[in-house]
Amino acid sequence: MPAPIADRIAAEVKDNPVMLYMKGTPDQPMCGFSATVVQVLKSMNVPFKGTNVLDDPELRQGIKDFSNWPTIPQLYIKGEFIGGCDIVREMHASGELKKLLQDKKILNVA
Repeated sequence: MPAPIADRIAAEVKDNPVMLYMKGTPDQPMCGFSATVVQVLKSMNVPFKGTNVLDDPELRQGIKDFSNWPTIPQLYIKGEFIGGCDIVREMHASGELKKLLQDKKILNVA
């Protein structure tokens, strides 16, 4: 992976407490998996930055190399790679995602 794209990804992940690499945008997801992760985050009122990998082929491959994960979307919370759609959906259903977001001080404990 070229250093500039790795550096860009590392900076985005560091600078955004909740970072989602996705196909499309949060307002207009371009695949069902990305839409599902956006829906989960929005349903929990989680502020996040979404980056459209379809706009940049180098980023689209670079994020896969960065995480060593073959699919998109990819969710990062406080610099930690969480996973893709299935993992996020399972964590949401079990309550694990809410707990993680509370532990990382992204969601206030209600």
